[in-house]
Amino acid sequence: MPPAPLLELTRSEFLAAGHTLENVRRDFPEWHRGRPRYLLWAIDADQPSVRAEMAQAADHLQDLLLDGYVRQPHVTLALCGFPTDDPQREDDFGPAALLAQLKALRAAPCAPFMLQIGQLASFSSAPFLAVQDLEGGLGVLRKALSATTHPTGGRYVPHVTVGLYRGCYPTPQVQARLDAHAAQPVLCPVDRISLMSYASAEIGGTLAHLADYDLASRVLVWRDEALSLHFGSSTSAAHHSRSPEGSIH
Repeated sequence: MPPAPLLELTRSEFLAAGHTLENVRRDFPEWHRGRPRYLLWAIDADQPSVRAEMAQAADHLQDLLLDGYVRQPHVTLALCGFPTDDPQREDDFGPAALLAQLKALRAAPCAPFMLQIGQLASFSSAPFLAVQDLEGGLGVLRKALSATTHPTGGRYVPHVTVGLYRGCYPTPQVQARLDAHAAQPVLCPVDRISLMSYASAEIGGTLAHLADYDLASRVLVWRDEALSLHFGSSTSAAHHSRSPEGSIH
């Protein structure tokens, strides 16, 4: 779990909201403006023990959740934006931005580390499994990426999203449901972080696994060769992998 004061603050804010936020399954063209993919840095937490905890939590809250949430377990580190060769808008993400991120990551003193994933908690829009940064690795990575990624405008609470609320439900009643769920803490080793994307016209759709940045070797390995070529020479210091496995994970 996050430090107790942070998780307690999140809980207090959730209760103070009064009701959960209703998510709707529709396209959001006013946001993506025809740009098909959105990029982010995340920790791939798609391991059997985490999937099991996520599935149990989703089953516990099944009647409250929007159908069709299929996003793999992950811990978002930083938002990037919409990939493009020629950034024009504030939330576009181009080769220069990726190069700046890689430079910042290579300068950061971050080795492989351990996370703990467990307690069921909630934002107003979505329930989640709380994540505890046992060895400070998340903080180091967030600091490295903070100057080069799209700001979220909110407090960072590390988490694994369980699903999305499909209606406006009284938060005190939902909190009682969350408290009644007996989560089992799961350890999640982190030796790499991943550049991922999702289809901007879908809500809760699958994540495409584009590249991995290895924390020990400090090398970026591409899984999606098309995107590596799209970013061109700006990432020439990275290793390009043509392995066909896992461009979608």
